[in-house]
Amino acid sequence: MNKAEPKTILNFLATYFDSLKDLFDLQTEDGIIRKERLQEMIQVRGDDILSQLLDYKIVKKLGDDYEFRETYYKLFEFILNEFRPLLPETIQKYEHSISILFRKIREGISKDKLILGQRINDLYNEIKEFSEAVEKNTIRLLNETRELKSNVEKLDYQEKVRKASFWIDYYITPLNNILDINHAESITNKLFDISNYVNVRRLNFDDENIRLQFEKTYTFLVQTNDDLLKQSKLLTNELLPLIERIRTESVILTGWIEFLKAPAKAPLPKVFKIERVYPYSNDMYLNAKEYLEQFAIDETIFLEDPTMLSDKWVFNKDLYKAKMMNQLPLDSFFEWCGLTLKGDYQQIETDKFFALTALLFEDGISIELDKTEDRKLINTSQMTLRVPKLKIEKYGIS
Repeated sequence: MNKAEPKTILNFLATYFDSLKDLFDLQTEDGIIRKERLQEMIQVRGDDILSQLLDYKIVKKLGDDYEFRETYYKLFEFILNEFRPLLPETIQKYEHSISILFRKIREGISKDKLILGQRINDLYNEIKEFSEAVEKNTIRLLNETRELKSNVEKLDYQEKVRKASFWIDYYITPLNNILDINHAESITNKLFDISNYVNVRRLNFDDENIRLQFEKTYTFLVQTNDDLLKQSKLLTNELLPLIERIRTESVILTGWIEFLKAPAKAPLPKVFKIERVYPYSNDMYLNAKEYLEQFAIDETIFLEDPTMLSDKWVFNKDLYKAKMMNQLPLDSFFEWCGLTLKGDYQQIETDKFFALTALLFEDGISIELDKTEDRKLINTSQMTLRVPKLKIEKYGIS
């Protein structure tokens, strides 16, 4: 049988949208679309669309019953903004898949470019699915919490407290841990490491296609980080406080409910306790006396401007140029700068190191960048510098 035209399917979805929404609600409620309830919907709506649903592959048979194909079910979830909340452990699975792909990318960075490109693309898709799952869960949790706050279902107080505790313990707190970048095992922390790695590779990878893939992935990671930060703020600043207020809106009633569950296990508390309090502290007299006594004795105070001594370093360009020219050729200019400063001052100070780099612009030398060598790390007094390997040789007539 030939597949229906795309426009035909879209027109069908638009024409029978109300009936399809009823079917979506049935599957959301029962997990499947039972045959009997499908027939009831057809009779009520007057839309005999079962054969078209099967021909257009919108639903499929499941024994005597039916269910939406996943693509159409997700479409209605998105259109109606009604998502099934996922357990945090279901979302946590992305940490495993993302970690494996990231490890394989690092291990195969200098191997087959086709496989490397496919892994980068798979990593991109996994991160996108994770971000969408978090967004859907946050939307669903926010809707559930607001409905619970307004008590749409007319629940009694004990049931509201139980439901609020359920959402906090099983969904909100675990999901918040997943998004906490300060948590060592969180997926957000893993994405931060991936972002740093991809940022370096997008700038210095030799293959143009792979470099562009790294560029695309890095841009997406920056946007994902902003999106996850928004979801995390929504959880901590709105969702968690809102649902905590539901759970603790009456501390006395909450305690009374717990007491009624097992009244024999705890002694009856005293309802009233007599106490006498004063609007001022018992130590007010002594505090005031101590405060006033500090002004009773005049002390002579001398203010002196200390002479500021500083040993200002002046860069002797001719001296260091002569040292460099005498040691040419140099395999690594920046390493020579570090060793020279260590020999003269026992440490590499940042300002002195940058002063020495001015020698690169002197006449009589040629500079060659060694692309085969990785960049070297040089630790100065204030920072760690990642520098290339520059070969220096004499050039011209000396």
